[in-house]
Amino acid sequence: MVKRIGVLTSGGDAPGMNAAIRAVTRVATNIGIEVYGIYDGYRGMVEGKIQPLTRRDVSDILDRGGTMLGSARLPEFKSLEVREKAVEQLKKFGIEAVVVIGGDGSYRGALALTEMGINCIGLPGTIDNDISSTDETIGFNTALTTIVDAVDKLRDTSSSHHRCSVVEVMGNRCGDLALFAGISTGAEIVITSETGFDEGEVLDRLREFDVVKKKNHALVIISEKITDVEVFARKVSQHTGFSGRATILGHVQRGGSPVPADRILASRMGEKAVDLLMQGIGGQCVGTQSGNIVGVPIEEALNMPAKSRKELQNLFDRLV
Repeated sequence: MVKRIGVLTSGGDAPGMNAAIRAVTRVATNIGIEVYGIYDGYRGMVEGKIQPLTRRDVSDILDRGGTMLGSARLPEFKSLEVREKAVEQLKKFGIEAVVVIGGDGSYRGALALTEMGINCIGLPGTIDNDISSTDETIGFNTALTTIVDAVDKLRDTSSSHHRCSVVEVMGNRCGDLALFAGISTGAEIVITSETGFDEGEVLDRLREFDVVKKKNHALVIISEKITDVEVFARKVSQHTGFSGRATILGHVQRGGSPVPADRILASRMGEKAVDLLMQGIGGQCVGTQSGNIVGVPIEEALNMPAKSRKELQNLFDRLV
C-alpha cells in the first residue's frame, strides 16, 4: 500500500483548490498515509520544493481562495529530461504517488508521470469549466458568482444612463462563464467562441433593443480574446443609441472565498483521489457526472469532445 503521497496545484489558480488540498491531506492522514505538499506546481517538483503537510497545516484554509501551495507554469515539463529530474526529487522524498490539481495541461503532466512509474490522479481545478470529463470544475461556481455580482452592479448604473455595458469574462476556449452569466444576469447578448462574433450583426441587434424594444440599457457579455472590447464599446456609442462602456473583469474572477458548492465539490474530489491511489490506480482524473464522483482515464478525458451547450444556448435565446 502507498505510504506517502504528494499534492500540488498547477496552472491558473481556482477558488476551492485549498479545499481540495485539505481534503487530500485529511483523508490520507486519517488512514495513516503521509502527505507532502509540492510547492509551485511542477516547477517546485523539479526544484525539490517539497515539505510535509499535517492536519494542522491545512486547518483554516477551507474558505481561502487561491492556493496555499502556490502555482507556476512549466512548459519544459514536456521534456523527458525535466520529468526525470522531477521523478528523482519525488523518490528522494519517498513520494510514491501524487494528486495533481489543475487543468488539462496539468493532466498531461500527471499522465506522463504515471507512465514513468509515479501514479498520479488529476483533479479539475480551473474556473473555465473547460474539462469535458466532468460536469463541473473546482472554482467554476465561485468565478460565476463573482461575475454575476459584478454584472448586477453594472446593470444598476447602466440603466440610469442609457448605457450598453460590454463585459469581458474569462474562458476563451470554453464559453461557459459567459453563457451561464448571461442567463443569470438577463444579458441581451452573449458572445463566445461557440457563438462566433459578427460585429455588424451585434450592432444591429443593439439598435433593435434601443429603437424597437425601447430598452433603457443593454448588457453584452463576451468571452476573452474574441475582440478588443474597448474598441467595440466605442463602436456601440458611434452606431447605436446606447453609450457603450467596456468592463474587463480580469483576474478578479479567480479570487475570493470559494462558494459552498466549490468547497463541497473539492472535498469530494479530494477524497476520491486518495481512494483511487490507495487502490493502486494512477493515470486517472476525478470528475462529477450526473452528481456522482467518478474516475476517468486521463487519456480518455483529454480526447473527449467539448461539452454541448445547445440546450442552454437555446434557453438564453428564448429568454431575450
